[in-house]
Amino acid sequence: MGRLPAPPGPFRPGFWRSPIRGPWLTSVFGSVLLVGMPVLFVTGALSYAAYNPDLGPLNDQTPDKGLLGFYLFDWPTRPSWLYRLTQGVHVTLGVVLVPVVLAKLWSVIPKLFEWPPVRSVAHALERLSLLTLVGGVVFEFVTGILNIQLHYVFPGSFYTLHFYGAWVFIAAFVVHVALKLGTLVRALRSRPLWGELRTGVVGTRPEPPDADGLVAPDPAPPTIARRGALALVGAGSLALLVVTAGQSIGGRLRATALLAPHNREPANGPNGFQINKTAASVGVTAAMVGPDWRLELYGAAPVRVFTREQLLALPQRSARLPIACVEGWSTEDQHWSGLPLAELAAMAGLPDAADVLVESVQPPGPYTSVLLRGNQIRDPLSLLALHVNGADLSLDHGYPARIIVPANPGVNNTKWVGRLTFRT
Repeated sequence: MGRLPAPPGPFRPGFWRSPIRGPWLTSVFGSVLLVGMPVLFVTGALSYAAYNPDLGPLNDQTPDKGLLGFYLFDWPTRPSWLYRLTQGVHVTLGVVLVPVVLAKLWSVIPKLFEWPPVRSVAHALERLSLLTLVGGVVFEFVTGILNIQLHYVFPGSFYTLHFYGAWVFIAAFVVHVALKLGTLVRALRSRPLWGELRTGVVGTRPEPPDADGLVAPDPAPPTIARRGALALVGAGSLALLVVTAGQSIGGRLRATALLAPHNREPANGPNGFQINKTAASVGVTAAMVGPDWRLELYGAAPVRVFTREQLLALPQRSARLPIACVEGWSTEDQHWSGLPLAELAAMAGLPDAADVLVESVQPPGPYTSVLLRGNQIRDPLSLLALHVNGADLSLDHGYPARIIVPANPGVNNTKWVGRLTFRT
């Protein structure tokens, strides 16, 4: 194959003529990703742990994970804003890095069209790791952004696809870093950053020929300096930060999150804060939560059944907690009031319950039931909430009763609760 002439188009070395492409520019983008990608992976892994998947299949979207779940731990409830922080960083950083990823791919695109495509076994392995790296990063960013926009066009569960895709990507990333870290360091040392930032288009010169073939053999005259390329990518990342971060930070900045589906308060009043799924969208009707609604309490003691009026007659406790979701959006702290889960566990005869099965009255579907850990039950801020901000819960916010637990992913704060089963 090596004796055959390269096919026309991008396989010909003369096809790529940018005078700024080379090891130095690639290494600048690579150094940003060298810091950002591990943060993305760690915060994503923490998001998975926050669902407490080792409690069982109700919480576990990836039952075949095997050794990939080696790091799982009991997700804490304090600080109460923990999940809001980790998932906000994960989503915001992922969006901000999009221009850097695209610039990095542009800078190495000649490598994807090498001819011959395979020269040896070692070269084949390097090409395979590169293909896995590029495919993995594209897959993770595309599925992540679609999830932020609540646009589920991919087959299967987002959680499953994104989880396994993350492990494939990080494995390829580690191999790539091991192979290229020395090259990155040498390239960054080859020319000073401040020198490039002071060099305009007129003074821009191609880098010396390199072994990886990134430098064009027949470069075209420059139309943009390297500092211009860096400024363009930096401005893109900054713009994405401005139009995304507000959904996690909240307050007045929420209105700046123009690309986020939860960028504005949906209404005024005590219940006028963000909702991911309305009652109508999941099939909950007013009849299901009307006068005939009951809360069933199971445990070691005889089954107890409560009307909402009976629950309201019990001593109430309040907590100020946000709602934070996997899509990266979160609310401000809302003032919730209701019954502590710890006291409900005591009523069920299991004050030291290991977990509780929370079941919603909504029709069967994802997350209609969830398991909460013992530490979540016993946290004094964990409530079966009946009111929010001094008013009854609205139907969309879970009337007549919903779960609110500190540092818990929003989807695990089950709405329209109909049964609590405390277990040892």
